[in-house]
Amino acid sequence: PAYCHGCSGRPRVSRVIADHNVNTSDAMHGLGVALAGLLRAGDIVVLTGPLGAGKTTLSRGVGEGLGVTGTVSSPTFVIARTHKRTDGGPDLVHVDAYRLSGPEELDDLDIDFARSISLIEWGRGFTDGLSDSWLDIQIERGHLPIAESAIEDEDPRHIRIVGHGPRWETADLGSWDEQLESLGISPFPTEGEDA
Repeated sequence: PAYCHGCSGRPRVSRVIADHNVNTSDAMHGLGVALAGLLRAGDIVVLTGPLGAGKTTLSRGVGEGLGVTGTVSSPTFVIARTHKRTDGGPDLVHVDAYRLSGPEELDDLDIDFARSISLIEWGRGFTDGLSDSWLDIQIERGHLPIAESAIEDEDPRHIRIVGHGPRWETADLGSWDEQLESLGISPFPTEGEDA
């Protein structure tokens, strides 16, 4: 793990949870379903990537995995949507911070971060002070090394998930790697490796 200073005056641990290629939108959705199995009340997930990268597709998968009522869609025009769960678990709050000018506007939304699971699209830099722990998900598209078996009509994505803080330092990931493998999500090759 890497250490980062700046939160509450003490070192914060960062842990890479995933660094993978995602070759189809179905696999991105499945990644969201698998991710939902790791989340609990108080978790904050920051989603970063260009328009059309798959942030909302991933969010729909998280919603399905959590068993929320209704369809998870982009909250662009309403800024934030709260989705109740069929099992009575913590609500899923889906935020689009694209039109917010700063963290104070996120705070103005009066979201109960401690009692919900929060997905914040375009939220990098907006979550400081909300929690000592969060997941940061970066999605990049195009020009990626892909396996020969990848579907040619879809643009592959590189997804990197980094957990920050004590919650993710010791989180039990269970069968996370096996779940990703079953979805056809392959580790992103490091320099010098073939795709």
